Amino acid sequence: MFNAAALLLAVTLAISTAASPTPEAAAELDARGAGTTIPLRKRTAFTLPDGVFDKDKADAATAATINKHNQNLKNLVKNLGEGALPKGAVIREERATVPRDVAERLERRQAEALTDINSDELWAGTISIGTPIAGTPAQRFFVDFDTGSSDLWVPSALCASCTGDSDKYNSLTSSTAKPKPGVFTIEYGDGSMVDGPVFTDIVSVAGIKATNQYFSPATMISGTFSNAGVDGILGMAYPALSQLRQNPFFNNAHSIGAIKGNKFSFYLSQSGSELYMGGTDTRKHQGAVETHSVNPSTGFWQIRNAKAKVGSTTAVSGFDTIIDSGTTIMYGPPAAVAQVYAKVPGAKLFDSQSGLYSFPCATPPRIAFNWGGRDWVISAANINLGLTAQGSNQCVGALAGQNIIGDTWLLGDSFMKNVYSVFDFGTNTVGFASLR
Repeated sequence: MFNAAALLLAVTLAISTAASPTPEAAAELDARGAGTTIPLRKRTAFTLPDGVFDKDKADAATAATINKHNQNLKNLVKNLGEGALPKGAVIREERATVPRDVAERLERRQAEALTDINSDELWAGTISIGTPIAGTPAQRFFVDFDTGSSDLWVPSALCASCTGDSDKYNSLTSSTAKPKPGVFTIEYGDGSMVDGPVFTDIVSVAGIKATNQYFSPATMISGTFSNAGVDGILGMAYPALSQLRQNPFFNNAHSIGAIKGNKFSFYLSQSGSELYMGGTDTRKHQGAVETHSVNPSTGFWQIRNAKAKVGSTTAVSGFDTIIDSGTTIMYGPPAAVAQVYAKVPGAKLFDSQSGLYSFPCATPPRIAFNWGGRDWVISAANINLGLTAQGSNQCVGALAGQNIIGDTWLLGDSFMKNVYSVFDFGTNTVGFASLR
C-alpha cells in the first residue's frame, strides 16, 4: 500500500490530460487508444539535507508497510479463504509500531515541515468525488496512487479529528452520493488510524469517471494523517485485496468503458514523473516491454521466480516479488537479504532491528532483479539512502531484511524508479521497459 512516512510531509501536484504524442509515438497511440497522463512529482526519500540517512522516517515507513500488508492478508482471507495466503505469510496478531521517542521526533519535525515541503515522498495527484449540487464547488482531493492496495479513502466533513489542511468529502453536497452498509478501518505503524463509513459516488481522475465507486469518507483520522498535507489513498491492486470487497477505481472505470486500455503504467523519475492510465507512454520508455504473468487471485501484482543478483552473480533465486508503488524501499526475508549483501564487498549490517545494511559509498553495489529475461539494475543513486552518519564513508542500502509477506519480496519505488512499469489487468501481467 502506501508509505506512511510519505504522509508526514505535504504534496502539491497537478493533473492534466495527456499531452499530444510525438510523431514517433503517434502510430502506437492510434493502435491502442490515447491514454490519460497524470503528472507526479517526488523528491528525496529518506535522506536528510546533510546527506545522512533518516532512520526515523525509514522505521516509520517500515512499520506502516508491515501493517498495510498485514491488513491486505486479512482482506485476502476474508475474501478468498486461508488458502489464498502467500507462501510463508502469517497474519500478525499485533500491529507493528515505532518506538515512542521516534514517533515524538517525527511529530516535532512534521510541525516544522508544514512550512517546508522539500521532502515529499509519495506519488500523488488530484481526483474529484461527487456531482456538485448547484452552488457548491467540486470536491477535489490529493491522493497517493498505490499499486499495493485496493481501496479508496479520503477525509469526511464529519471528521472531528481532521484538523489539518486536508480537503473533506461532504455527501450532502453531492447529488450522486449513496451510503452503503459496512465500515472501513485500517491502522498504520505510528498509531495512526483511518476509520469511516462506506459510500458510493462518482470518482473522477483526470477526466476518467467511475460511477458508483465504493470508497470510505473517513470520520476518524488520527496520528500523522491529521496534518499530512495529502488527503488519502487510491488503491490500484486487484479486487481480492479490497477491504470494501468491491472493484477498485481502475477496474470499475474500465468495466464501464471510461478507460479503453485495461492497463496503466508508472514512470518515476526526478522530473516528468507520471501515471499513465489506459496504456503505455512511448515518450517515457524505449524498446519492448518484458512481461511477466501474475495470478489475480493473490490480489497483488506478484511475479514469480525472481533472482537477486550482485554484479553477474546470482545471490538468491526462485522467490516471488510484489511491485508496490506505495512503498519506498525494497524488502526481502532477512536471511535472503543477508545473502545479497554477503556478495557486496565492504557491506555491513547497519541496524539489525530494521534489517538495514550499509556499503562503501565510493563503490555502490550493482544489485539487479531478473525474472528470466534481462537484469533490471538498481542505479547507484537509487540503492543509496544516505550516509550512515556525518563524515562516514558508508551509505545505507535501499534493500532491507524484513519478513513482511512471508517469503515474498516487496519491491517499492527504489526499484520502480529504474524501470518503466506496466500493470496490465487484461493479460494479468507486470512488465518492465527501459527508460528513455
